[in-house]
Amino acid sequence: MALKTTPEAPLPVGEVSRLIGGWIDRLGAVWVEGQITQLSRRPGAGVVFLTLRDPSYDISISVTCYRQVFDSVADVVGEGARVLVLAKPEWYAPRGQLSLRAAEIRPVGVGELLARLERLKKSLAAEGLFAAERKKPLPFLPQLIGLVCGRASAAERDVLENARHRWPAVRFEVRNVPVQGVHAVPQVVQAVKELDELPDVDVIVVARGGGSVEDLLPFSDEQLVRAVAGCRTPVVSAIGHEPDSPLLDLVADLRASTPTDAAKKVVPDVGEELERVRMLRGRARRCVDALLEREERGLAHALARPAMEDPHRMLDERADQVAALVERSRRTLGHLLDRADSELTHTRARVVALSPAATLKRGYAVLQRSDGHVVRDPGEVSEGEALRARVADGEFTVKVGE
Repeated sequence: MALKTTPEAPLPVGEVSRLIGGWIDRLGAVWVEGQITQLSRRPGAGVVFLTLRDPSYDISISVTCYRQVFDSVADVVGEGARVLVLAKPEWYAPRGQLSLRAAEIRPVGVGELLARLERLKKSLAAEGLFAAERKKPLPFLPQLIGLVCGRASAAERDVLENARHRWPAVRFEVRNVPVQGVHAVPQVVQAVKELDELPDVDVIVVARGGGSVEDLLPFSDEQLVRAVAGCRTPVVSAIGHEPDSPLLDLVADLRASTPTDAAKKVVPDVGEELERVRMLRGRARRCVDALLEREERGLAHALARPAMEDPHRMLDERADQVAALVERSRRTLGHLLDRADSELTHTRARVVALSPAATLKRGYAVLQRSDGHVVRDPGEVSEGEALRARVADGEFTVKVGE
């Protein structure tokens, strides 16, 4: 339960340390896994001191054990070894220091490590971190390459020399970090995140020149795998360990068998590219030449046609046909006009012969009453009525007699 304190009634340091010790004593013995980073076996001393470190996080704790406890595993356990410790937490009140009192130490074997890695691999694969669709393509020609490797290591030399030999203008942003041991995971993760945050870095290469299964454990750490999976920049794994592939190979966007292979896959060879350009230019030139030759043959074939050799020939032939048709149409139109003129003359003659004026010229006359009505029957007029007589050359008035 939380203690109730006030500025007027504070707890002394000794009381706080005593209370912490009491809480820790109630924890009991626990199994702890870690990596031994420091080991002190003083001759004649009955107690062995060591430091146990979590390789995935920057956390360490002191461990003490009786000499006979450590001597039982001294032949297989040393600095850098992974161990399981059955220990009871202890609080040293005078210094305010927490430590573990080990009652049993067990080395973690390679088989058990591989089994754990297999379980972690299945778990991460179920999350989709190794899926092919998540992998990002590498740029054809990276301008700046981020390199995470050991300081002055053969892996660094192989990547830099081979990449610059292939493309002299390539630039590197190098992060030298421990690539094995308890400090490897946090520093590799930090280096990858730093390079991923740089906008000019086009691809990140994590390189190491192989090693034993224990040496490569940092590159199968879950924290590193998740950090690489979250990178926006393509990551290349160049651990160089064929038999047992670390999990970094599975989550990376590209796996290289060695650091040298990584340089070949990340950076194109300038000589090969120049040769490819030369070949493509030759191929393009041949394609253009073939196209021109084909078009020239087609043009020559077109020009060899009669219509192209004598283009006026068709016009001349058509001109003769047009002239004949014009002459024919003129004759036909003349015949039609002559026949129409003859018909018109005959029709005019019949009309003239049948007209009232022609009848009057033959001596006939037309009698009309004063209202202009033509007289057709003698009973229509009366005695003494004045009538108008129309003849061919004029008219005159007459009166009706008895």
